[in-house]
Amino acid sequence: MEKKSDFGLIGLAVMGQNLVLNVESRGFQVSVYNRTTSKMTEFIEANPGRNLVGCDTLEEFVESLATPRKIQIMVQAGRPVDAVIESLMPLLDPDDIIIDGGNSLYTDTERRDKYVGEAGFRFIGAGVSGGEEGALKGPSIMPGGPASTWEVMKPIFESIAAKVDGEPCVVHIGEGGAGHFVKMVHNGIEYGDMQLICEAYNIFKAAGFSNEELAAIFAEWNAGDLESFLIEITANIFKQVDPETGAHIVDLIVDKAGQKGTGRWTMMEAVEHAVPLSTIGASVEARILSAMRDQRLVASKILQGPCNTDFDLGEMSKDDLVTKVRDALYASKIVSYAQGLDLISKVGAEKGWNLKLGEIAKIWRGGCIIRARFLNRITEAYQQDAPTNLMLAPFFTDILTAAQQNWREVVSLAALNGIPAPSFAGSLAYYDSYRSERLPANLLQAQRDFFGAHTYERLDKPEGEFFHTEDWPELIS
Repeated sequence: MEKKSDFGLIGLAVMGQNLVLNVESRGFQVSVYNRTTSKMTEFIEANPGRNLVGCDTLEEFVESLATPRKIQIMVQAGRPVDAVIESLMPLLDPDDIIIDGGNSLYTDTERRDKYVGEAGFRFIGAGVSGGEEGALKGPSIMPGGPASTWEVMKPIFESIAAKVDGEPCVVHIGEGGAGHFVKMVHNGIEYGDMQLICEAYNIFKAAGFSNEELAAIFAEWNAGDLESFLIEITANIFKQVDPETGAHIVDLIVDKAGQKGTGRWTMMEAVEHAVPLSTIGASVEARILSAMRDQRLVASKILQGPCNTDFDLGEMSKDDLVTKVRDALYASKIVSYAQGLDLISKVGAEKGWNLKLGEIAKIWRGGCIIRARFLNRITEAYQQDAPTNLMLAPFFTDILTAAQQNWREVVSLAALNGIPAPSFAGSLAYYDSYRSERLPANLLQAQRDFFGAHTYERLDKPEGEFFHTEDWPELIS
């Protein structure tokens, strides 16, 4: 009798192919299907000797799998996921498991979870981070759905996930759309990390640093507290020379950033749930502004300001600037994670997902794009007396206190020289707002009461008691 496969995957783009090879390398037999049959055939032929089963039809694919079937979908988010689910369901048996491993919007995952569950099958929305290399060598995986379904998938997911200190970078996140929600916020934090690095780069370039100097700076940072995947690849990027022109590749790339939407989704959720997200929000807006390149080229010849392509360091040495920017980057990075984790905490509480921030930080330590040394410290912070905000954990409070003078100087230096640093500035503004005993919202409430009788609370009255002023002075005109 022909052996049935342990796992099946639909969608053989590079991520899908690498995940298949990862699963197979852990001792599992894997069946594969792709809408374009030739792609499946090429993949099987390119991997002779592997324990793979190529299937020409969806019916053949489903039949090749052991029950309960475990089928992961790796196709473009949105309608393609729904189309594959609709095609699969008539072929499945009760309790078979469908896994969406793409970057789906978590509300779509909740809808699919309900729909598939009511039909008698099981569904997992699993965020997968790490890019093509992570998919092959070990990603960070954020699965959501019923705990009982997680137990079925646990052996496979734990075997293919990245390992840090012997622990797999995967944990059951929570019910329904929890996995894709956490992956979405992960991507928002990723936007923040990348933009902060770009702002540091922009300041250094304006100060006259060469790409060789930048490669050395980021390599040194990666050997210390700022060690992370993104810092490491940034150091390598500055080394890459174009063989055709002899110029550095980074200087030849058009300054128009792309995005797939997860950063925008994170911002929309933050607004919906009233969570400040200034660092990530500024990073999303920076990408949008970069894409407005035609308008920027016109505006650059009309709108006046300091020449932001060259500034005089004055009495400050290059080493001094490196230290100051490093501190600004580290402090802003802490703020970005604080905001992202705050969003996860608030939405998780509202949804009843019982999300464990320490466990989430732990699985981000390896495999994923935002993996970084200081995630160990975040894990520790939430495994002890969990702070209401990451900035209040003693380890991070001490860093922010030590870094803030340099942080302020970098934000000021950028502003005075016309260098846009929206995520540095947004992070600092969040920090200063969060630590302020009193903000000017008292005036804002007076304005709201003046024009709309929206009422206000008073410092000299019990909390929760609201007042309205009937006789605001009349307008002169």
